[in-house]
Amino acid sequence: MKKKRKSVSYAKWGYIFILPFFICFLIFSLIPLIDTVRYSFFEYYRSGIKEIGPNFIGMQNYISLLKSDMLKYAGNTLILWVIGFVPQIVVALLLANWFTDVRLKIRGKQFFKVVIYLPNLIMASAFAMLFFAMFSTNGPINSILMSLGWISEPVDFLGSVMGTRSLVGLMNFLMWFGNTTIMLMAAIMGISPDIFEACELDGCTSLKRFFYITLPLIRPILAYTLITSIIGGLQMFDVPQILTNGQGNPDRTSMTLIMFLNSHLKSKNYGMAGALSVYLFIVSGILCFFVYRMTNGNNDDGTKKIRKKARKVRKGGR
Repeated sequence: MKKKRKSVSYAKWGYIFILPFFICFLIFSLIPLIDTVRYSFFEYYRSGIKEIGPNFIGMQNYISLLKSDMLKYAGNTLILWVIGFVPQIVVALLLANWFTDVRLKIRGKQFFKVVIYLPNLIMASAFAMLFFAMFSTNGPINSILMSLGWISEPVDFLGSVMGTRSLVGLMNFLMWFGNTTIMLMAAIMGISPDIFEACELDGCTSLKRFFYITLPLIRPILAYTLITSIIGGLQMFDVPQILTNGQGNPDRTSMTLIMFLNSHLKSKNYGMAGALSVYLFIVSGILCFFVYRMTNGNNDDGTKKIRKKARKVRKGGR
């Protein structure tokens, strides 16, 4: 008689392999997150060498933040994000559409992909230091403009609200438009070529092809890009921090929410810092939810509306 072979279950190895991730997540993410929420309900700060708390004060930290300049800094963060994101998404869509259009027959696509992605590899701190040196009063930009005779005296870029915000937006644009372009190119290349061929046979123009075919079919990637950009915008810190030396000059018009949070951490006010972190978490969650609902609707690929239109056409034909 043949001996029955024992069945070997490999299911446990999957749990063993993912166990290190959950351990690291628990230690470095979940526990600090819970502590942050817990400290937001406590009075916990340092005054000189004396440490106050932790004393439970309920929602007092949240109320104090609403009475502070937090809303002003939220407005600054929104303005800086818009200045950097709007040109980023427009340029990325144009480049992605051009590079994936087989009719244009662009040569050296790989070279251009590398070039536009290179700024993303540069550290934000190095980028900020470079722009700080270039656009300072005695920097090379002012020297070039004066030598060309376009200006009679140096322009104080970092001393004006428009100049500082424009530089922060320009740096964010240069650092991230390459990454966005690569993602959108991948999304467009995932569209079936048969759809574009049918579009050409029907006599569709380039603009109609872009707005009625390309954009609706890449909405999931657009939603992902917008959501990650919102989260990154709320976390904007390193570029304005270095460019303004942590002061948010001029007159705190470039002070972001994370810079405000960092000021509380410097003063060891962990209660206020925790409350501000919870505010940021809630706001980012609400914004991402609305963006996802607006860009995707009830389904991910946007085909629901197309199917409804097709049904109406069939009923009308009958």
